[in-house]
Amino acid sequence: MKDNIYSVPRAQLGDFTFDDKVAKVFPDMIKRSVPGYSNIVQAIGMLSSKYAKPNSNLYDLGCSLGACAIEMALNAPSNAHIYGIDNSLDMLSRASEIIKSSSPLQNISLVHGDITNSPLTNASIVVLNFVLQFIPLSQRDKLIKDIYDALLPGGVLVLSEKFKFADPAIENMLYNLHHDFKRANGYSELEISQKRDAIENVLIPESIDTHYNRLAQSGFNHYNIWFSCFNFGSIIAVKD
Repeated sequence: MKDNIYSVPRAQLGDFTFDDKVAKVFPDMIKRSVPGYSNIVQAIGMLSSKYAKPNSNLYDLGCSLGACAIEMALNAPSNAHIYGIDNSLDMLSRASEIIKSSSPLQNISLVHGDITNSPLTNASIVVLNFVLQFIPLSQRDKLIKDIYDALLPGGVLVLSEKFKFADPAIENMLYNLHHDFKRANGYSELEISQKRDAIENVLIPESIDTHYNRLAQSGFNHYNIWFSCFNFGSIIAVKD
């Protein structure tokens, strides 16, 4: 379904939430809003074919409709188990329908829960695909440390985020290019404006250096950006 959630004026927008309306249009919304999203999801499948270990757990944290979980399941060893965890029942309900209709995979479990206090163990791959930016700032350090502790040696974290930049000229340039990307994908000025206002207090981006510092403090020695487009990108981190 086409994303037209913000196509008509609203007197009161409220904060953006991952409710049933968003779940129904999420594939269209993410494709038209996040540059490179499909490339990142596809690459997560490629990473799974190389780094997912037999009899290990793979986690798609904040799994939304399960795109990354499906890619991991299609490429990981058959005896690995994939957990998709999300706090939105609407998203999980739709994810369950998609998984059942698109794949015979039996090694995906969808879990309703808060990823900041969900137990993680025996992990060879953990994915946070544009999710940390929605977690309260005060809880982000602990979540990344929990992920580090749960990873097996050689385990991989994929952390995709919207970034902010200290240089105002670069920040403004990339901000405007992102909005050009949305316009090119058919969003109107009203849709862009209302979505921006609705998500402003919900999605809190951080700088690349902030992410790097958090990864280092959590114990990671190896990390770097492997994909970027405008003010969106993805970091890969590997545990020794």
